[in-house]
Amino acid sequence: MGQVLRAIVEPGFFASGLVQRAALIGALVAVVAACVGVFTVLRGQSFAGEALGDIGAAGGSSAYLAGVAPLWGFVAIAVAAAGAIELIGVRHARAAFRDLATGIVLGFGFGLAALFLYLGTIEQSTSGEPVTILFGDVFLLDSSLLPLVAGFGAVALALVLVLYRPLLLASVSGELAAARGLPVRALGALYLLALALAVALAAVTIGAILSTALLVGPAATALQLTRRPSHAIAAAAALGVAAVWLGILAAWDSYYWPPLHHGWPVSFFVVTFVLIGYIGARLWSRRSGGG
Repeated sequence: MGQVLRAIVEPGFFASGLVQRAALIGALVAVVAACVGVFTVLRGQSFAGEALGDIGAAGGSSAYLAGVAPLWGFVAIAVAAAGAIELIGVRHARAAFRDLATGIVLGFGFGLAALFLYLGTIEQSTSGEPVTILFGDVFLLDSSLLPLVAGFGAVALALVLVLYRPLLLASVSGELAAARGLPVRALGALYLLALALAVALAAVTIGAILSTALLVGPAATALQLTRRPSHAIAAAAALGVAAVWLGILAAWDSYYWPPLHHGWPVSFFVVTFVLIGYIGARLWSRRSGGG
């Protein structure tokens, strides 16, 4: 076993403080993304998650210009965008109208992101911060972010936990939830708040552009394996943590790969493992007759 580990894990991996911090923050984010992501898939709002992640680039870049941690910008713009989506699409329950509202907000958010990234590039042309905002680098996260990640993650998890049963019913059948007297609009708004926080945390980990992969991928994979939401949440959390940890390991090892020895981005490996997991789950589901 020791020889196998030495063949897979390059020297200094487990002892590195960068790796330990990245693994802890990445695991926390993966668990939050999994819990919220299962409801995102059940509600058919993956596009909203994608939009909030892409819009997050505007928040991260504006925070960079202001000289504060990008996480604050990711959270602020994601929450504001979620509110705008809810406000524009609040009169309509149909998915087409929700997607229309999401697309309008997404277009404006991309415009802001382009402006802020442009200004950031002009101000500090030698900085790699714009690339980090878009594609992330969990190795660069400061230890001071850990309390913030834990705090925002706790809020998102608390929302899901408190709203679990009514939100599940509203996600499966909004008409039935309304017939039972549940506040469907309020549930949708609170869910969007949890979604915004989850997307912001994923963005600071693997980048704004790729954040949806961690939100939707493990959740969609888990729902291929089980239809029970509670089991799907647990499976999605395990899959998400595994993808992040394997991505960190592969990125660390890639510094030893010839010919360049420069290392590959963690985010690339994370989304690759997420995709492999989803494809494997789909094949297993078809083979077992699950559709």
